[in-house]
Amino acid sequence: MTAAARLLRTPSFRAWAPALLLAACWNASAQDVPGYPASIDAYDPREVAMLPPYCKYTQIFREKVPGGSDPEQGQRWKAVLGPTFEAMHHYCWGLMKTNRGVLLARNEAVRMAYLNYSIEEFDWVIQRAPEDFVLLPEVLSKKGENLIRLGRGPLGIFSLERAVQLKPDYWPPYAHMSDYYRKTGDTAKAREVLEQGLSFSPDAPALKRRLAELDTGKARAKTSP
Repeated sequence: MTAAARLLRTPSFRAWAPALLLAACWNASAQDVPGYPASIDAYDPREVAMLPPYCKYTQIFREKVPGGSDPEQGQRWKAVLGPTFEAMHHYCWGLMKTNRGVLLARNEAVRMAYLNYSIEEFDWVIQRAPEDFVLLPEVLSKKGENLIRLGRGPLGIFSLERAVQLKPDYWPPYAHMSDYYRKTGDTAKAREVLEQGLSFSPDAPALKRRLAELDTGKARAKTSP
């Protein structure tokens, strides 16, 4: 057996294989998004325009994005969001990578690469944010949504459940969990999650619509031969 073959059989190599494969896909794709710069570090105005307004005042962004160096706005957002604002440039990078993966990528390798790297950015904020950080449920929800997109549903659900524990009346994680359960065929769990969300946010249109779709599907099943 060759040295290369022995390496392929080692537990350590098998443990790192997914990451190595991702790196290979990333390099092969050259981060290619046709019509856009090779990297988000270019801060293309079209991509920046899709971000929350506070992003251009965060670290790094304020040095690269026109208008971001306004000290009054920077201080205002820091007062609103607290000390964790100093880490929020990573969340903004995570959103840019998410947008590239979901909206701009033209092939699966590029899509998967951007979504995977968005998780690292979200984790940077999550690891540094206190439990009462106002945007923590949103960051957790974005992470959970992307983990589901990456085929890592159970981990995604864990992140989404933490989001609703922190802010029960924040409806997006309920929607993402319901969509996941519905796609996996567990309509009872999908309904349970939606009803839970509506108990805290009774006027959330996205949850009402999903519940109505489940009801419609149930009615059709009863009337089908």
